[in-house]
Amino acid sequence: MGKIISFSNQKGGVGKTTSCVSIAAALGRRGKRVLLVDIDPQGNATSGVGIGKKAMHYTVYDVLLGSVPAADVVLLTPFRNLSLLPATIALAGAEIDLQAVAHFETRLKEALEPLREQYDYILIDCPPSLGLLTVSALTASDGVVIPMQCEFFALEGMSQLLITIKKVRQRFNPSLELVGILLTMYNGRFTLTKQVVEELKKYYADKIFKTPISRSVKISEAPGFGTPISYHDPYGKGSLEYDDAAKELMSRI
Repeated sequence: MGKIISFSNQKGGVGKTTSCVSIAAALGRRGKRVLLVDIDPQGNATSGVGIGKKAMHYTVYDVLLGSVPAADVVLLTPFRNLSLLPATIALAGAEIDLQAVAHFETRLKEALEPLREQYDYILIDCPPSLGLLTVSALTASDGVVIPMQCEFFALEGMSQLLITIKKVRQRFNPSLELVGILLTMYNGRFTLTKQVVEELKKYYADKIFKTPISRSVKISEAPGFGTPISYHDPYGKGSLEYDDAAKELMSRI
């Protein structure tokens, strides 16, 4: 049975989508069958693997509303062992529509369950919020990865996310676990970076991924080409770091 893992952080600009896409691609290159699920209305994970609107007949929005099975929406990407459940801006309306649906929080879980046997990993890119879509993703997941930029505002935001994870665990998904905290845009020469890491280690030392993801121009430009970093710059530092993170993810869950 495939593992379902959400990548979540309500603070934008922390490398959440980039990390989700990059680790999904790295797992695929390692021979794992991977489904990338985009439930962010911005659709950045979808464009990040080179899928345009013309390729989509349906999106995850249709899946959440029960209009079509998830299997009929899955698209193949140009990258090894990597499939996609795409999203567009239409998903922005789902939070309003889902409020009228009984047991909305289980919709994504029910949609993804039949796909578990087809994939080794199902990675969900959550929106930068703690709304219904994120709650749905956490309810569907075995675990959650928190990509976190090394700054104090991100540290404060993480505590809010951990409260949400605790509530989801209590109400909807008792088996949900924190897989790990992935440090992004890392620069070990900065005093602030060192301070944030030290603060994290006080409380979450065993949850921090061993390899932080360095700040990199190549990582930043890869989404513009619709290509994960492991294909855009396969031998670069960023690609190697995300490959290490993917390998560690496999050992954590």
